[in-house]
Amino acid sequence: MPFGGGGFDLAQIMRMLQTQGPINWDVARQIAAWVAVEGGTERPIDPAAHAQLEELTRAAETHVVGETDLTGTYAASLRTLGPQGWAALHLDALRPVLEALATTLGKVMREAGPAPGELESGEPGPAGVPGASPFGPEMLGGMMQMLAPALLGMQAGSMIGYLAQHALGRYDLPLPTSDKPSLCFVVQNIDNFEEAWSLDRADLRFYVAVHEVVHAAERSVPWVRERLVRLSTQYVSAYEVDPSALEDRFGAVDPADPSTLGSIAEDPEALLGAMHSPRQDEPRRQLQLLTSVLEGYADSVLERVGAKLIPSFRQIHEAMERHRVERGEAEVFIEGLLGLKLERHHYEQGAAFCRGVIDRAGPEGLNRLWESERMLPTPAELDAPGLWLARIELPDAT
Repeated sequence: MPFGGGGFDLAQIMRMLQTQGPINWDVARQIAAWVAVEGGTERPIDPAAHAQLEELTRAAETHVVGETDLTGTYAASLRTLGPQGWAALHLDALRPVLEALATTLGKVMREAGPAPGELESGEPGPAGVPGASPFGPEMLGGMMQMLAPALLGMQAGSMIGYLAQHALGRYDLPLPTSDKPSLCFVVQNIDNFEEAWSLDRADLRFYVAVHEVVHAAERSVPWVRERLVRLSTQYVSAYEVDPSALEDRFGAVDPADPSTLGSIAEDPEALLGAMHSPRQDEPRRQLQLLTSVLEGYADSVLERVGAKLIPSFRQIHEAMERHRVERGEAEVFIEGLLGLKLERHHYEQGAAFCRGVIDRAGPEGLNRLWESERMLPTPAELDAPGLWLARIELPDAT
């Protein structure tokens, strides 16, 4: 990573630390762009790929609107991007939640340092002691405050960059993005996925187009976006940091040595391992419930559209299921920072709920999900679709 190899002198580090907000977005963008391509360069996008994806997306929109009655994607913009473009887009789209996280951590850092005069001595720690800070405790407290925006920028940039390495489109993960829904395709990653799984190009691109359109349709419902952002903000705002644990982490930081900063920013647990609190349990539970429903609904539409129109649908669908639960380091970042941990059984639970509703009340019954937040199933209803149908007073709810 750019901050891990000693490529910055002290003056550059001090400029990096200067920011007016809770997170240094310049650092975040630089790290995200570097990680997204692992220090390499993006491949140029073939204009023919853009033209084909645009044509397939328009066809997908017609079928998705017919299944969902959600027309919001007709107004959504369409872009073909490289991994760096995906990273830049999502740093902006996730800004409200990431700034809430940065504000929480910054507050703890401001409170973690000793008050003036509280200590009898401001002598530096013992030289040569492993893990000991070369600075006195009062200076360490001030350094923690100064480093917080840069470290959160590095953490956010790393997280988004890792996701960009694997993302096929905007909605690979149910991220709490605050902007209006849009359609984007990471052509380089789609082509790599096609090659890795030996998939038919046109079939895969149409599958991805349907996947992106149905997820954008869900995000076109205002309360869905608002609820995702609200719950994620509640989650990151409920972190409770142990100041002594932070001091232990920062004790090994030397501003003159960028590698000591990088070692913290590359590991989500380095900053957040001691932060989780019981107050996060409820927003996390609600996030898992909401995202299980969103993913289950999308899968049900994909099944109805794709099984009819995509010859290799089953092969692609199995590959995609593996893709979304095997994200490696990206998954660690998402779980560590935002509390979004979806395992295979969460996807299967959401899909089973949607199938159960359709069996009893048809797709039009399931589409009532989007009327308001109160239409979301409870945990008990997620396991028993008939209970949900009975509560919203649809016929044939047994």
